[in-house]
Amino acid sequence: MHAPPLVILGRDGILNAYREGHVTEPEEWTALPGALEAVSRINHAGWHVVVATNQSGIGRGMIDMAAVNAVHAHMNQQMMAQGARIDAVFFCPHTPEEDCDCRKPKPGMLREIGRRYGADLAQVPFASDTLRDLLAAQAAGCEPHLVQTGRAAGLDEEQLAAIVQQVPATRVHDDLAAFAEFLLRRGEVDDSASGALNG
Repeated sequence: MHAPPLVILGRDGILNAYREGHVTEPEEWTALPGALEAVSRINHAGWHVVVATNQSGIGRGMIDMAAVNAVHAHMNQQMMAQGARIDAVFFCPHTPEEDCDCRKPKPGMLREIGRRYGADLAQVPFASDTLRDLLAAQAAGCEPHLVQTGRAAGLDEEQLAAIVQQVPATRVHDDLAAFAEFLLRRGEVDDSASGALNG
């Protein structure tokens, strides 16, 4: 029996507005336009959606676990209001100096998600807004996708080309809604055995 298809998303800059000083309380988690609806579309197409996020603010003492849980409870409430669902949030609490295996760009967190869900990571798209996350996807064997929101919103063609040169399998999308559309269109084509769509 095959495991249900799985999508991994970064959090800040993909689902919600990116903040330089970390999201430290629920009110600071503000959904990006169309992001919740995009997750809903992916859910309704039969995919599990999991978040993988670096949260070094925990290791730096800027936010505690109670606050992290409150932020994610708020996020889940916002999701539910749009008919969307995040199955789980995986996060790395460590600072870069701790040199752990779970902090992206290392692949530990993504590999753990794959183990938990019994997923072949080669079949798992990972959408993010940073080169760091794309490198993690590449190292874990996931399918890398860059959405041009959050930290990727201001990138010009030359900067995008430089990123794709480092992670050649990367597909670029305007935002999470465009990424969702790509997944759904590709799924329709796969179902009809007509080959793969490029996007």
